[in-house]
Amino acid sequence: MVRRSVLSIGILAAMLAVPLVANAVHVGDAAPDFTGMDSNGKTHKLSDYRGKYVVLEWTNNGCPYTQKHYNSGNMQALQKEWTAKGVVWLTVLSSAPGEQGYMTAAQENSYMSREKASPTAALLDPTGAIGHEYSAKTTPHMFVIDPSGKLIYDGAIDDHATTDLSDVKVSKNYVSAALNEAMVGQPVAVSYTRPYGCSVKYQ
Repeated sequence: MVRRSVLSIGILAAMLAVPLVANAVHVGDAAPDFTGMDSNGKTHKLSDYRGKYVVLEWTNNGCPYTQKHYNSGNMQALQKEWTAKGVVWLTVLSSAPGEQGYMTAAQENSYMSREKASPTAALLDPTGAIGHEYSAKTTPHMFVIDPSGKLIYDGAIDDHATTDLSDVKVSKNYVSAALNEAMVGQPVAVSYTRPYGCSVKYQ
């Protein structure tokens, strides 16, 4: 009886230690609306962009997987290409204060200027509220939302889960593939992949 009680307590403690993800979103669902402030002090609501494609990019500048895509210029090229085509690209920073990748507004603006990054905006999410809405797991973790507000892609940026910069040139980019297919009225062939990278550094 004592052993069973101890076991039950252990199981309960383990369950309590695991964060509950009540707002898990899946491809085909309506993307959760959110409100976030960017590094310039402007407020953004996802619902404000209804009628446009939206890309959400979770980032952490201290993560080698994120660095792969910025040091190679890949992420900046994607941001420039797709925003020029009318896509809203929101970079999201969900690292908590004191954790790897946490940035103040001034630090993030300096970083983006240095890296020549050009998202529509960089949303500061130090409480992890937006990250938890989307169950963002890694940096990078990418989501694509269509003009009706539906999630059409969730997962990795590409098919090479490495930190090797040279892999970028030979990788299939899932974000670009999803946008290209959706924009011509085709179903997204690969709508979900397992994201790779560093874990999001939630508080």
